[in-house]
Amino acid sequence: MLTIHPQYIKDNNGKKSLVVLSAKEFNSIMEQLEDIEDVRLYDTAKKNDTGERIPMDVAFKKIEAKRKKK
Repeated sequence: MLTIHPQYIKDNNGKKSLVVLSAKEFNSIMEQLEDIEDVRLYDTAKKNDTGERIPMDVAFKKIEAKRKKK
């Protein structure tokens, strides 16, 4: 479990409007968000998988062809 120590900055009305974290805590949160996004992308890809496969060299040729068109 991630432990963070946020510090809050309040506006003129006393409402919390900003949060300050250490760089280490912020980076840890960002890493966890990236991991969650990776899982979400994997789940989406798995759900949409048609079973079609192509050899890697063919895939690279298709990618290069698309790059040359731009």
